[in-house]
Amino acid sequence: MATAVHKRLRDDILALTLKPGTVVSEKELSVAYGIGRTPVREALLRLSDEGLVEIVPKSGTRVTRIPAHRLPEAILVRKSLEDITTRSAAERASVSDLMSLRMLIQRQTEAAERADEEAFHAADEAFHAEIARAAGYPGIWSLVQQVKTQLDRYRRLTLPQEGRMTRVQDDHAAILAGLEARDADAAAAAMAAHIDQLRLDIAAIRDSYPDYFADEGDFDGRWPQGAPGGGPREAMK
Repeated sequence: MATAVHKRLRDDILALTLKPGTVVSEKELSVAYGIGRTPVREALLRLSDEGLVEIVPKSGTRVTRIPAHRLPEAILVRKSLEDITTRSAAERASVSDLMSLRMLIQRQTEAAERADEEAFHAADEAFHAEIARAAGYPGIWSLVQQVKTQLDRYRRLTLPQEGRMTRVQDDHAAILAGLEARDADAAAAAMAAHIDQLRLDIAAIRDSYPDYFADEGDFDGRWPQGAPGGGPREAMK
């Protein structure tokens, strides 16, 4: 039960359905889901451990702001991991794998035409996951998913940018062209440029959504050791 609640809340936070700063009520969630407060409490504690909610003693729970100072590092780690999968996929991807990647780009095109950001993001995720699978390293994609938790919220904010969806599709097409040519260097360079664009856009996106971001040193969901009140787990008691 707690796992299902955690997934639903986590999905809503990453999709910005629950925006940074939104107050989350344990009692209201319990009523909305028709379950007891214990699984809701457990789900919120897991989200706190992931840095997605902050549980303040005697104050309540709210969705954390996006820690802007952590994004460049997450982007760097993701780029390093996807360099491995992209180079391997250039050597190992089957014709069927390449067709699947082309179909995912087509799905993105169709989603962009409908201005369906949710479907576009889902196809984007599937494209990168498929490269890791074709490379024979699905576990690396699991690592990427762990690294990019906060990055995903930021990425959602980039989608409404003028020309953003078109640029992502073009990037994916360049990556696929390298894979189809069995040119590991070209595919990896296209992937690196694609991911680097996220780093280049941070300042502009932050200026557009200042209330969604936290500065370095701000509380961002990671409860400091020895904090008054015993931290989030004590606060939930």
